[in-house]
Amino acid sequence: MAQHGPRMVVPIDVTKKPREQKLPLHNRWHPDIPPVAQVSVGEVFRVEMVDFSGGRITREYTAEDIKYADQSVVHYLSGPIRVVDEEGIAAKPGDLLAVEICNLGPLPGDEWGFTAIFDRENGGGFLTDHFPCATKAIWYFEGIYAYSPHIPGVRFPGITHPGIIGTAPSMELLNIWNKRERELEENGLNSLRLCEVLHSRPLANLPSTKGCLLGQIPEGTNEWEKIANEAARTIPGRENGGNCDIKNLSRGSKIYLPVFVEGANFSTGDMHFSQGDGEVSFCGAIEMSGFLELKCEIIRGGMKEYLTPMGPTPLHVNPIFEIGPVEPRFSEWLVFEGISVDESGRQHYLDASVAYKRAVLNAIDYLSKFGYSKEQVYLLLSCCPCEGRISGIVDAPNAVATLAIPTAIFDQDIRPKANKLPIGPRLVRNPDIPRCTYDGNLPITQNPGASGI
Repeated sequence: MAQHGPRMVVPIDVTKKPREQKLPLHNRWHPDIPPVAQVSVGEVFRVEMVDFSGGRITREYTAEDIKYADQSVVHYLSGPIRVVDEEGIAAKPGDLLAVEICNLGPLPGDEWGFTAIFDRENGGGFLTDHFPCATKAIWYFEGIYAYSPHIPGVRFPGITHPGIIGTAPSMELLNIWNKRERELEENGLNSLRLCEVLHSRPLANLPSTKGCLLGQIPEGTNEWEKIANEAARTIPGRENGGNCDIKNLSRGSKIYLPVFVEGANFSTGDMHFSQGDGEVSFCGAIEMSGFLELKCEIIRGGMKEYLTPMGPTPLHVNPIFEIGPVEPRFSEWLVFEGISVDESGRQHYLDASVAYKRAVLNAIDYLSKFGYSKEQVYLLLSCCPCEGRISGIVDAPNAVATLAIPTAIFDQDIRPKANKLPIGPRLVRNPDIPRCTYDGNLPITQNPGASGI
């Protein structure tokens, strides 16, 4: 009898470490990482993946694993996967690879996830100058819904999506990445003026052999050593797609990825049950293990036909994303505005990062009036299906950013009222959110107008 349904291409056993999987995983981008599987256009196939940490972050109610997380090992990706057409001819450089997400979700029997704030000395987050302590919330899934014992009074449907999906870079493109990111790392502090407070975070994550996993290439060999010293980290999104963290890439979505090497060699990972726009706490989605069921199409010569280079070479392009038809329906939102004026009152010029930072801070301070700690709200805004927007970018000197929060996710009415806040809100503050101390000495930003923690 003919098989119906997706063909398993990359299986995952969550009881095993990334290096022990049947098909080896990888956590770098490089053209010489060999594919672990091949698929044909038109077939539906299944790719499973570990969570971004490879199981290092546990379900235990402690934030110690977050505080001491090894940032050199993330993310663990499934693939690369080589794509060929009906005649067995591989995708070629200059083509577009259209990847349709037919289905996705958590791995059966592993229906839980986590959201966290990294310690300021170990990755930090968008508001690391306000929230320097490692903190973690565990989430459990009930079908399409998520709830957390660490942020009570909240339940919402997730827009499940892969944080990372991308094609392998060519050597020419890899060299472009490494050159520009090294220049940023070496000279950025002396030249950049964009959202200066974020400079306490790493400016770039350059190639490193520490924690490097290169799929089928044996560690310690000359080949491994060479590639590990060249391979790009997976942390930022780039021309190949990669870690774009677009929360709406769920069922029915399609990603049009540029092809830079023969076969395309695309990889995916970093599954999210849900995420807010910006993923502001950095470890900020509901991170989980999961699966994708995909179908590919090759558009021959599609890069030149559809993608306009925004740079000095034909490689300076970006993917196109087509959002699917399946999303939660929220009808009522509370929207918080931010402008490019920082907490000290200093004016910045059309700085959307400062404006969005202020919008998030405004939302955190407001929601903390309803019985939440500010850490709880920070984590919630990072992972619930909230909508971030650049509302204005031309009216000097202020950029305007907004953060819209669906009010239906709360078990209480959070809108402003004439009789002010209710006495004794339904939600009682939960003091037991897993949290560590901050042992560093970087200065903490104080907002003199904010309410107390």
